[in-house]
This record gives sequence, structure tokens and C-alpha cells, in this order.
Amino acid sequence: MIIKLTEFFRNLPKKQCKECGNEMEEQHECYGNTCNECLHIIDL
Repeated sequence: MIIKLTEFFRNLPKKQCKECGNEMEEQHECYGNTCNECLHIIDL
């Protein structure tokens, strides 16, 4: 069975931090897999 590409991406699991396992907010320009808290980055 072939599914639509949009359906495939919609069904992917949420991205998780490799350090703490918390769900991450995905960014289109970033391939990182560590959350800002584990990287000690402060949001302004």
C-alpha cells in the first residue's frame, strides 16, 4: 500500500532529546538532537 507523502510526515513520532528524552520543538534549519536545556542555551 502506498501512502501520501504528507501522511507519512504527519505520522512520524515527535523528536526527542538524546540527553534527557524530552520532546523537542523541531526547527526546519536544524538537525540537532539535543534540546536547548541540555545545551544550556537561554531563549531570549
